[in-house]
Amino acid sequence: MARLKQIESFVSVSTRGSLTAAAHAEGVAPAVIGRRIDALEERLGVKLLVRTTRKLTLTHEGSAFLEDCQRFLADLTNAEASVSAGGVKASGHLRITAPAGFGRRHVAPLVPAFLAQHPDVSLSLNLSDRVVDIVNESVDCAVRVGDLPDSSLVSVRLADNRRLCVATPDYLQKHGVPQTPADLARHQCLTLSSDASQTRGWAFSVAGEVTHLRPSGRLDCSDGQVLHQWCLQGLGIAWRSTWEVQQHVLQGRLQVVLEDFSAPPNGIYAVFPQRKHLPLRVRLWIDFIKHSYGDPAYWQRAVES
Repeated sequence: MARLKQIESFVSVSTRGSLTAAAHAEGVAPAVIGRRIDALEERLGVKLLVRTTRKLTLTHEGSAFLEDCQRFLADLTNAEASVSAGGVKASGHLRITAPAGFGRRHVAPLVPAFLAQHPDVSLSLNLSDRVVDIVNESVDCAVRVGDLPDSSLVSVRLADNRRLCVATPDYLQKHGVPQTPADLARHQCLTLSSDASQTRGWAFSVAGEVTHLRPSGRLDCSDGQVLHQWCLQGLGIAWRSTWEVQQHVLQGRLQVVLEDFSAPPNGIYAVFPQRKHLPLRVRLWIDFIKHSYGDPAYWQRAVES
């Protein structure tokens, strides 16, 4: 306990700029804080703070130690909150982003229940099919569907995502049913435009290996929901996720083609800048959507709705 108090006092003094301010925040005499700092420096065998009558300055060792201490205290707070029903309450503003179509159907509907559980949290939801730069645009968490590019971002897999090639029975009657992925070259394919997130093309499993094709057609769009509607209107073949088309397949409005060449599922992910110092509201949001998507009944309800 004494070692923890020493660390807490060191962080408080370093961030508040004086022994007096740290002592006032804790409700003790400045001499108590001073003795803790002295004991900490003696135990470590290094000088952490240079104290004069006018100012307090961190040494080089002190600056490095401060960063480690802040990370340790943040991790400790999160650990306590995760196991304590009366733990730290999530608060503050949460900024999240998701692809437009998936976000409308599977992110936005979850927000009210999350906010009901955490009344001190406010939330902004950005729905866009472009890949939002969550670091430079100050976004706390992105929900992303499909393969993730290599990056320094941290990701948590929330659920599997399977994609299917679909078209209306009327379109297939007029233009024929493709038997292999190569046959798509003779069809009108409804594709996401280059500024959207589907950058590698359509994935198929051919001879046991995943291959990517970039089919073309007269129509492309940056909004996946528009592609879905065009597909329902019989304008071509689309490569869409099961969460988007399964209901229409069951109703007979869309027909699956090239199912024998379907690639293994990719994922639905929560992506965030870093794991250290992750705000409680972000961690709770990730846990909430992971729990929701991990329930098979959730996806069954989504198909039936």
